Amino acid sequence: MSADLRQRDTALVVDDNRDELGFLVDALERADLTVLAATTGEAALSLLERVPPNVVVLDAVMTGLDGFETCRRIKQNPRFAHVPVIFLTGLKDTSHVLMGLEAGGVDYVVKPVIIEELIARIRIHVSNAKAAFGARVALDAAGRHLLAVDRNARPLWCTPQAADLLAAQFGAFEILRAEPPDAFSALMRAVIEKREQGAAQVETERMSISFLCEIGGEELLFRLSERHVVSDEAFLVGKFALTSREAEVVSWIARGKSNVDIAEILCISPRTVHKHLERIFIKLGVDSRSSATSVALQALQSRSSD
Repeated sequence: MSADLRQRDTALVVDDNRDELGFLVDALERADLTVLAATTGEAALSLLERVPPNVVVLDAVMTGLDGFETCRRIKQNPRFAHVPVIFLTGLKDTSHVLMGLEAGGVDYVVKPVIIEELIARIRIHVSNAKAAFGARVALDAAGRHLLAVDRNARPLWCTPQAADLLAAQFGAFEILRAEPPDAFSALMRAVIEKREQGAAQVETERMSISFLCEIGGEELLFRLSERHVVSDEAFLVGKFALTSREAEVVSWIARGKSNVDIAEILCISPRTVHKHLERIFIKLGVDSRSSATSVALQALQSRSSD
């Protein structure tokens, strides 16, 4: 038996036929797998949340939530999108095979089942999924927050922390669901269009999106980076070599506050505000309060438009 199966990987088996379910559970347990069982799609999804498996063996035709829709819902959740789903069914029609693959299944086994063949398929798919997921987690840990989309801006996969960054931008949503939020689709279409025009990076309020490479002609890979927004005061410090306190005074002057107001806000005396202004005038190269206000506002406005 392979190392994967000796380590007691977990298989979730879903079938509304209790006799067939029992047969599969017994066979997979004899192969040293830990087996979870469910008789409905709804029960499978609930069980998945509590005990994430390494593989799902799923009957396509069930009452209530069928296997195809169950698979789609599994793949819509970033936590489980990497888990391979093997369809196990009596349906032999090509259209059903295609439905299973389009729903996100990695394999399709037609009943009656040859157990040795099923075990071999499970072993291969679990091994491949572990390698792929491990690579994405490693990229994530190294700060490589990656997102792959197709040419129509539909998400294909992303690293776990990239999903968190996208959720912060667009609100909680399932990145791999069939229809992502309109705002996400619009942004990625704009990013793709700008890339084709030669732009290497696009920035939003919360993140930067940089094009990395094209994979196989149909997959576009992007790196996401969280933007650390610099405050007005920090910007003014860097722009004019001000002290932190001087930058605070300038920012309040730009907001139309008087020396008395600024003194009260910063818990200092009006005389201290005046002393700060004397040094600020020198650093900004101006000789009046109105000129200092104008220079500061122009700098802040040019920063906002960059």
